[in-house]
Amino acid sequence: MAALVRLLSPLDIAAPAVRTAISRMVRQGWLDPVRLPQGPGYAVTPKCERRLDETAVRVYRRGAAPWSGRWHVLVLEPVRDRARRERLRADLAFLGYAPLSETTWIGPRPSPELDALRVPGHRFDAAYEGDPRDLLARAWDLDGIGSAYEDWLASAADLVGSLPEDAPDDRVFAIRSRLVHGWRNFLFRDPGLPAELLPPGWPGEKARTFFEQEAARLLPAAAAFVERNLTT
Repeated sequence: MAALVRLLSPLDIAAPAVRTAISRMVRQGWLDPVRLPQGPGYAVTPKCERRLDETAVRVYRRGAAPWSGRWHVLVLEPVRDRARRERLRADLAFLGYAPLSETTWIGPRPSPELDALRVPGHRFDAAYEGDPRDLLARAWDLDGIGSAYEDWLASAADLVGSLPEDAPDDRVFAIRSRLVHGWRNFLFRDPGLPAELLPPGWPGEKARTFFEQEAARLLPAAAAFVERNLTT
């Protein structure tokens, strides 16, 4: 816990907030209390490892298989409990699905995390007989996503530009963390839409190039800060 408090201090996250977040993550099954040589600590659970691995692939957009030309379709059974229904919608959006109707959702590829969600209903792969661009435009707000990429790129350039050349590694860690945090929000909006279906000059490509370049450039100093605090 002390190491986590030190790590999050450059992000202006106070110790009580760290403790509250860790307690919540234990209750939700993301962390397990363990005994470390230094004393009480925490370990990621298998559920957390799967989420981190799958999310890293999507955040850094590496290792994604080419689009097969078929959509992964979910036909949900009605969920009467409102809170559970809203939670399910948020989870499906995070995993890369978009609604065609209240009960029918599509994604460009199946998510490995669907089984853990215990989604009530049926799932299958299907081709679209018409122009797949029409289906894409029905499910996703491409204009809105494109504008969001342009806005993010402008703010990200300002964020990175505020970092001095000789910035200490804790400041680099904070800037890189905010860069990744802003970028990961696109997981809820863009599941990695098939490039061949996107409009020419898609802003997401320029934004992705900037993110990957800057995240890689800032990584050594940020990682050094993490390593120093975890081993102190």
